Parts: sequence; C-alpha cells; structure tokens
Amino acid sequence: MSTVPTLNGQVIGQAHYATRALLERAVAPLGVEFNQVLVLNILANGPAERAQLTQRITSTLKVHEPEVRRVLATLVDANLVEVDPDAATRLRLTDAGHAVQARIADAVVGISARMYAGIPTDEASAAARVLTLVTQRANAELAATPT
Repeated sequence: MSTVPTLNGQVIGQAHYATRALLERAVAPLGVEFNQVLVLNILANGPAERAQLTQRITSTLKVHEPEVRRVLATLVDANLVEVDPDAATRLRLTDAGHAVQARIADAVVGISARMYAGIPTDEASAAARVLTLVTQRANAELAATPT
C-alpha cells in the first residue's frame, strides 16, 4: 500500500529538479545551459529590452543580475543572441538562436508529453492552480522581506 505524498516544497522541488534534469540532458548537445534556455525562450517572442529581460530572469530564477549578465554574454559570444540593430538597448535572437530555440521547444514538447501523459485534465488544472498560488505567495513574501 503506497501513501499519497503531502503537497509541500520537497515534493514540488523533486518534480522540478527531475524534469529540469531531463531538459538539461536534452539541451546539452546544443551547448546550452538551463538559464540560457529561459533567455532564448523569452527572445523567441521577439526582441526584448536588456533591462526588462534581466529583471524577468532575476525574478524567475531568483538569481542576481551578475549571473544574468553572464548568461547574456555567453549567448552573445555563442552567436545565439545579438544587439538589435534598431535599438541598442534591446537583444534579439540570431538565426542560429532561432534554430537552437526551436530545437529546445521540440524537446520541451516531448518531455511534457511523456511526463504529463495520462494525468486527467481536471487534476492537471488543479495542480497548476495550486502551484501558481504557491508561487505568487512566495514571490510576495520575498518582495516583502529584505535580503
């Protein structure tokens, strides 16, 4: 007889790290690390202001700005991201960046299909609502608490 685990940070974290490991394994042959994946995915929607991109990554990953600057520099050095010629404060994907991001998107679709297969829609929706609420509460507490 197996017991149903209690929903808590440990269970959520284990799911996150397990699926993140699958993604990291899938993108390793592309020469891309996890933090770079997030930047490429954001820029897939079009150019972004460097400051807004930095803020979005720091708030999503809970990392400091120097780490985001490092990630951006590595993407520029790898010719996956470039300064937008129409606005020096914006970054955009290069053709190579679009190609890598498309392969990442394909990998995510495959991983998601395998991991979420067979989970009833109502249960997946409930889980998404709960996790979104937990994220909102944690972010609010982080914003209200000095570091």
